[in-house]
Amino acid sequence: MNMIESNLQKIKVSLPEDVTLVAVSKTKPVNELMQAYNAGQRVFGENKIQEMTQKWETMPKDICWHMIGHVQTNKVKYMAQFVDLIHAVDSIKLLLEIDKQAKRHNRVINCLLQIKIAEEESKFGLNEEDAIALLDAEEVKNLTNVKIKGLMGMATFTNNQKQIKTEFQKIQTFFDQNTTKYPELKILSIGMSGDYTIAMDCGSTMVRIGSSIFGARNYV
Repeated sequence: MNMIESNLQKIKVSLPEDVTLVAVSKTKPVNELMQAYNAGQRVFGENKIQEMTQKWETMPKDICWHMIGHVQTNKVKYMAQFVDLIHAVDSIKLLLEIDKQAKRHNRVINCLLQIKIAEEESKFGLNEEDAIALLDAEEVKNLTNVKIKGLMGMATFTNNQKQIKTEFQKIQTFFDQNTTKYPELKILSIGMSGDYTIAMDCGSTMVRIGSSIFGARNYV
């Protein structure tokens, strides 16, 4: 058994059945993704559209590709043909573009609204008030080729577990308060390699794990 397969097995054993594992494969070569694929992994997350598109072109077509990075509207067209879920939607403008490009391919693209829960200025996301306004907007309700399936959030990059838990609890509370009014909200995507166990305690239904599966990344 190779390292990637071994890591995947350990993580999957720790996940409840109702939590989806997104293997974050950004910067990793196709041969390493295929090791995860051959071990049964079918959901992969990338943060650069060009890299994800190249991998989609060469890898098996039963893979669900998730775009987990910040998305520029002018890049949506490159992934509209195949992307399954876009995690980081933070504006009506972006939703409208996703709908337009999905329509061109006769597809419905699932999306998550990114909620800003971290203290870091560098993190993107909507505040709670703006998220509600977006969900209530008539132009969003009338979109036919986009489905908002839930919320996504990223905690502050810190070793302070108490702070991370507080931030996750904030989005969990917001999610729980709104699932009755917006029954389409089924997914709560919080938690990465360093904090996914805390995230699961806070109701996460989808975790994005990269380095704990593939090892540390080499950024050029």
